[in-house]
Amino acid sequence: MLEIGSVIDNKYKILNKIGQGGMSVVYLAMNERANKQWAIKEIRKDAVASSEINLASIKTETELLKNLNHPNLPSIVDIIDYDDSILIVMDYIEGNTLKKAVDEYGPQPQEAVIEWAKQLCDVLGYLHSQNPPIIYRDLKPGNIMLKPDGTIVLIDFGTARQYKDTNIEDTTCLGTRGYAAPEQFGGQGQTDARTDIYCLGTTIYHLVTGKNPSEPPYEIRNIRYWNEALSSGLEKIVAKCTQLDPEKRYQNDKDLLFALEHYDELDETYRKKEKIKISIFVIFMVLTIASGLCSLFSYRHAKHIQQVSHDLLVDDANRGFTTADSKEALINAIAIDPSQVDSYINLIDNIYLEDENFTQDEAAEFRELLIRTSGKNTYEQILARDVDSYSLLAYKVGLAYYYSYEGEGNKQQSAYWFNKATEGNLNPNQLERARLLGAIADYYVTLGAVDKAGDSEVTYKDYWEDLSSLCEGNITESDNANTAIAIYKEMASQICVNALQFKKAGVSVSDMQLQLQNIEKHVKEDIDTMGDEKTERVEELEEELATNIEKAQQTISMLE
Repeated sequence: MLEIGSVIDNKYKILNKIGQGGMSVVYLAMNERANKQWAIKEIRKDAVASSEINLASIKTETELLKNLNHPNLPSIVDIIDYDDSILIVMDYIEGNTLKKAVDEYGPQPQEAVIEWAKQLCDVLGYLHSQNPPIIYRDLKPGNIMLKPDGTIVLIDFGTARQYKDTNIEDTTCLGTRGYAAPEQFGGQGQTDARTDIYCLGTTIYHLVTGKNPSEPPYEIRNIRYWNEALSSGLEKIVAKCTQLDPEKRYQNDKDLLFALEHYDELDETYRKKEKIKISIFVIFMVLTIASGLCSLFSYRHAKHIQQVSHDLLVDDANRGFTTADSKEALINAIAIDPSQVDSYINLIDNIYLEDENFTQDEAAEFRELLIRTSGKNTYEQILARDVDSYSLLAYKVGLAYYYSYEGEGNKQQSAYWFNKATEGNLNPNQLERARLLGAIADYYVTLGAVDKAGDSEVTYKDYWEDLSSLCEGNITESDNANTAIAIYKEMASQICVNALQFKKAGVSVSDMQLQLQNIEKHVKEDIDTMGDEKTERVEELEEELATNIEKAQQTISMLE
């Protein structure tokens, strides 16, 4: 340890010890020539030797930090190789750590914590914007100094590292248990900007709850579990920051900063009082117009706000406690940005078809949504600008009508949507399926009808050939198991109902039997091999299909 009163490098006089960590001691020193106080961090070489860090990496990272310049970072002015220690000379920051504030006064005021978090977003964004990015990796209250003027300073870069595109994972696993993200301990890829976002989430958690995540019960609970008066919006932000999977966290500091600046708009009480996201959209539009035909930068910023607001609502939908909550969030997300097709598809697949029953009321609600206007255009017109996305939506709506309308399907209403679906670039299997399903839907109108010459416009032979084409290939792979079983059920059902008509049109009994055998083969090879991916609903549909096949086989046997 350095002696109090000693002079280092002929200019830094050690005044007293002001802090101590696992491998280091921090002293207050005075440069008597310049009459300026500095903090000197002493890192003992013997302590480093017994850790995962090496001296070369400490020197490299510290030299790197000397080139940084940000108001929330201390300046590092000197690195001294001194006897048995490495000495790092940096700005002396007057104030106390946020850990000391929590230890002495308990949970900190929510508004203050959010302001500190926004400053931390700014400084982390600065570090992550370096080339290559600098990942801090040890964000926690003990490494954040609160100055008398209310600003914070991020200290102790002992675990910081550069992000390297060529690395599979970090060479050393560093960080503070409880605060550190899972990937900091190896086996999950190298740490990146999202690692610091996780650490910021645990830091916010500690500051507003007073519960240290590195102490029992060693877990991150919802912050309102500890204090119901805390914002539910902030609770959602902390929960997203601390997702174990980095892909589910905020992906950058800007998105997190935006969420913090609008945390109150995520509160349940606020959302019940107003249609928040629609209001945000209106504000966005007013600001865009009022800025007068604003510059490209303003436009991009407004689009960013629109995108983040939309994504927050989609996240709400995915976390919705009830189907009604999720539906409301998705409809509000669509109101913010009617051009994003995923929200409509999410609404159909996960809300309307959750019970495999596309009701009349749901269909009416969806039609009403499409004719809403944004500016001079309806939502459907806005969607149709992207032909491919609109085609995919039309395909999904067509399937909903065809198989699930009022639990039985409405083939006639599906025909319009399948025809729309064929106008874009679906994947080849979906495109062919849309064409065939559209043609089959038309049969329900034209089968048995005759033209002016007295001839049938379409025949049951045509109908059979299109049904058979529909069942070809691995539908589960190209679409999904639900669609596959629905198609197979349709074939079995039509054999049961129209076997005699098919036979009269020239379809042999053996052809019908072969189709049923092929369906059973597809189920065995394509669906039963799905393992854990096979849902309970798929299993229920398989049972219904088996019943349809049995009835179809009984009908065929009567024709022999």
